[in-house]
Amino acid sequence: MIRLFVPHPLKAGAGVAPSIDQSRYLTAVMRLSVGDEILVFNGQDGEWRASLTEAGKRGCLLRAEEQTRPQDHAPDLDLVVAMVKRGRVETIVEKAAELGARRVRLTQTRRTNVDFLKLGRLDAIAIEAAEQTGRLDVPVIDDPQKLDKILDTWDPARRLVFCDEGGDARPMIEAVTGTGAPAAILIGPEGGFAPEERERLRSLPFVIPVSLGPRILRADTAAIAAMTLWQAAAGDWR
Repeated sequence: MIRLFVPHPLKAGAGVAPSIDQSRYLTAVMRLSVGDEILVFNGQDGEWRASLTEAGKRGCLLRAEEQTRPQDHAPDLDLVVAMVKRGRVETIVEKAAELGARRVRLTQTRRTNVDFLKLGRLDAIAIEAAEQTGRLDVPVIDDPQKLDKILDTWDPARRLVFCDEGGDARPMIEAVTGTGAPAAILIGPEGGFAPEERERLRSLPFVIPVSLGPRILRADTAAIAAMTLWQAAAGDWR
């Protein structure tokens, strides 16, 4: 059944007005008509079965009928990732949503060579991935921040799993097994972290340096591998 994220309160009998693009998708692409049903969620009120009550050229209207699943949330896992080329960042955001990340925090490092990303586009990718995977929330995409600022304001209760290319860190599957949430995974830029960044990261008590194996991975591959390992060892795949 079609699932849509709608930023509206959901309760029995509530009217829901999809966006123009969503309305066009429902009526022109999927050919739904009045009386047909879909599933909707808003990240707060669970998942609801909703019926199409109006359909026209200017949009459509849904009515929430019955809750099909109560609200739950993904594990408290953040992904902190250095800004890389747009296509790779879009892949990272999509896979972060699919793999259950709660938040994606974009960061600028010494070796970051990208200074602009369309955050609205990234939000749309996260929403679409959440719709397709059946999760009931959508990961938040934060505005980019410099790595030093992120570390200066870091909550020490949240472990930061630092994917270190240095080669002397413990394998990630060993380092994070049983650690649980809240946690975050840090993925560096193409070319890796600068020596001074790596030195600072390794000096912080909340940082867990880990290895993703003997090969140097691109940022998008590293993000997927690290989130997969964390979910298997410490997340909701257990």
